[in-house]
Amino acid sequence: MLDVYSTINSVSQNFSLPSAPPLPPLSSSPTVSRYELQKRRDWNTFGQYLRNHKPPLILSRCSGANILEFLKYLDQFGKTKVHNCNCPFFGDPHPPAPCNCPLKQAWGSLDALIGRLRAAFEENGGRTETNPFGARAVRLYLKEVRDTQAKARGIAYEKKKKRNIKQRISTNICD
Repeated sequence: MLDVYSTINSVSQNFSLPSAPPLPPLSSSPTVSRYELQKRRDWNTFGQYLRNHKPPLILSRCSGANILEFLKYLDQFGKTKVHNCNCPFFGDPHPPAPCNCPLKQAWGSLDALIGRLRAAFEENGGRTETNPFGARAVRLYLKEVRDTQAKARGIAYEKKKKRNIKQRISTNICD
């Protein structure tokens, strides 16, 4: 599975424009978390994508549709095999032979990317209610990608059920 971190890094090397509007300076602590570094790199790469878009896009006019376009653009750098429904290996988690199905970004990578960009948008002065990364269309797209990839691999995605506090306590006592 490809980490969007490495994809964003390779994508940003293909652009000749300077970096996007930078995030506010990081705290004065000597170590910066990997998450903060990824968030900054993702934000800068998204800014480059907006500037290189034909016609160039402005962040304040960016909508959920533009975010979907960006996510679909990133698919060309993906390394997760997603079988088409007419592929003989559709639904097989361990296909016995190679096929010509496309490589795409993994759902988990896209989901994490959107989370980082959503946080970066707000840290960069955007309001929560106008955050294009939190748009309904983006959430629905991510759900569709998750479900499609799960079906293509033959693995059902099931949301983890939360156990109530009493069950957790009794389980821990018995261990």
